[in-house]
Amino acid sequence: MDLKVGELVFCRMKLSVIIPAHNEVEHLTACLNSFVGQSTPPDELIVVDDNSTDNTFKIASEFAQKNPWIKVLHRKSSEGHIPGKKVVDTFNFGLKHASEYDLIGKFDADIILPPNYFELMLNHFQSNGKLGMCSGLLYVEKNGAWVYENISNKDHIRGPIKLYRKACFTKMEGLRPGVGWDTVDELLAQYHGFEIHTDSSLQVKHLRPTGHGYTIKKRQSKGEALYKMRYGIVLAKLTALKMAWQAKNPFLYGQVIIGYLRAFFQQSERYVSKSEGAFIRKYRWEGIKDKL
Repeated sequence: MDLKVGELVFCRMKLSVIIPAHNEVEHLTACLNSFVGQSTPPDELIVVDDNSTDNTFKIASEFAQKNPWIKVLHRKSSEGHIPGKKVVDTFNFGLKHASEYDLIGKFDADIILPPNYFELMLNHFQSNGKLGMCSGLLYVEKNGAWVYENISNKDHIRGPIKLYRKACFTKMEGLRPGVGWDTVDELLAQYHGFEIHTDSSLQVKHLRPTGHGYTIKKRQSKGEALYKMRYGIVLAKLTALKMAWQAKNPFLYGQVIIGYLRAFFQQSERYVSKSEGAFIRKYRWEGIKDKL
């Protein structure tokens, strides 16, 4: 919708959101209800059912019948779970079917948005042309109360609720298909001169806490991601310590480092170039120094 003020016409940015979904019947209805109930809903919501064996596709299709701005796609993929890569591949499948957009969102199917989420997101992007990525914060239920999901700093834009400006998304060449995609994108956005922002007033309910069902393999893949982002071994060790402390899991440190060293000896393909890696290391070290 365009807004007219005097002789000026302000065009609202077009927003497209993609939800990769696999066996999400438990949470999908509540999630989609929170999209339908937005004060400013997206121009387009694409739910990509990735090989679900439950009623995920049926539930999403029922919402699409009542809301023409919702699309439902079915993707056939491998049966195996590939951490990080599978969700990015499913997102990219949906992206191929997206209409013209100014902002693109990658959201999960296990979240409940506050009703003004996209209204405020649009305000942030429209008022700051340098803003490349933006989100609210994730909250989980503990003892009947919703508390901040304290597994990262509040300035980190979490994977289940990400919005990107198209220019930023294009510059960083989309999402990296693997664990760590929701960290490297944030770093690459800043490498290319864009700003990031989290709005602490937007509390998003995360119905399935992060780490639910994490395996040793997935924990080790976090170390592999640090190698692919060119952290260097010292920075990787400090990051692993922080992960273990936040997760209250002392064994996590060793699992992350094992993953890093395995990627090192296998010379796994990197996520970023040497210049991007140099920026990432400098940025991370400056962040550490600021906290000392």
